[in-house]
Amino acid sequence: MIHKITNEQKVGNAHIKILYPGKALKSVTDTGLGTIGRIDHANIGGNVTIKMHPHINDDILSYFRTGYAMHMDSEGYQAKVSRNKLMLMKAGKIFHHEEYMPEPLEGLQIFIRPKIKDDIPEVSFRDLEETDSINEWRLLASPDSDSQLKFTSETWIYDISLKQSKEIDIPDFDKSKMTGLLYVFQGEVLLNANLSLTKGESIVFRDEDLKIQATGNSELVLFIMNENSTHFDGGMYSGNQY
Repeated sequence: MIHKITNEQKVGNAHIKILYPGKALKSVTDTGLGTIGRIDHANIGGNVTIKMHPHINDDILSYFRTGYAMHMDSEGYQAKVSRNKLMLMKAGKIFHHEEYMPEPLEGLQIFIRPKIKDDIPEVSFRDLEETDSINEWRLLASPDSDSQLKFTSETWIYDISLKQSKEIDIPDFDKSKMTGLLYVFQGEVLLNANLSLTKGESIVFRDEDLKIQATGNSELVLFIMNENSTHFDGGMYSGNQY
């Protein structure tokens, strides 16, 4: 099964487009999809402060591709989050943070559902050795024990910078029990020689092999998750919003 979806819901004067994958699939019971709560694609102008605000039971991966944000939080962490530095906030029972963006920023804030409710809040960072992973999948965050950015739920996130005309397969995983979501952050790709996706579009796929060809220089984010694994769907932002 391959289902194409478009990121359409807009907030904040259209500066943030929100993808609720379950809602896009016309689910009547859950706005999320398994462990994926929602994906926010942000285009925010410079000199913007998002004041201190709470998160509850959300695991939030900040994936910024242009610009940067100065992060401050209730756990005492301060850091510059950018194209070269990723951040995973595991809000747990409750967590507050603030962001200041001195210059225009484009990126994703990815809301993943935690395995259990009311875990201990935790913040972790990952410095990327290379800004882009050219024509090769890069694992950004996972539940694996050696992962620098570690999810508690069964969720894996990859990215790739795929150059024009290049082709690639998806990483190997157990297609009998895993679900994938492929998101086009920039550019345009052709899937299995017949399905075109452009910036802001995505697909959900189950039990499928994918051949991806870049029809222009493209940046892709890939989510692999076990929909049936244990997760908490009552998070403040990652939870079911119906």
